[in-house]
Amino acid sequence: MQGIKRKLVYVTLYEAFAMLFTSLGLALFSGHSLAHAGVAGVASSTVAFIWNLIYNTGFEAWEARQPGTGRSVARRLLHAAGFEAGLVVTLVPLFAWWLQVSLWEALWMDIGLIIFFLIYTYLFNLLFDHVFGLPASAQANTGQQPKGCKA
Repeated sequence: MQGIKRKLVYVTLYEAFAMLFTSLGLALFSGHSLAHAGVAGVASSTVAFIWNLIYNTGFEAWEARQPGTGRSVARRLLHAAGFEAGLVVTLVPLFAWWLQVSLWEALWMDIGLIIFFLIYTYLFNLLFDHVFGLPASAQANTGQQPKGCKA
């Protein structure tokens, strides 16, 4: 599976689980009800959904220009870290406003989520690529799959 279909399946699955984890984590760490924290979870997932489409399009464009193919641990870590860094800029002020906490408290909540989501993003991508195969941008130009990957 390639192109926009791959991106839509990826981002839908990723964000469905992310919304659940974010809502539970925010409720636990903010002291707000699951319903109240759930609104922040849905809002953050909406922001992340849009960012995910933009970020992955840009990342894959960059990746396609790289001399090496496949997705090494370093490339996967770069992917996850870049994605999360982009979210911090938007989500910290959103959490502070909605949960009525300081930016500092919101940043600490977000740091907890970032640590969780760095691991989640890495593992989700690993599993997604295993199930659906690598995107064209990470495949060898010879038409053969890199060792250990399936189409």
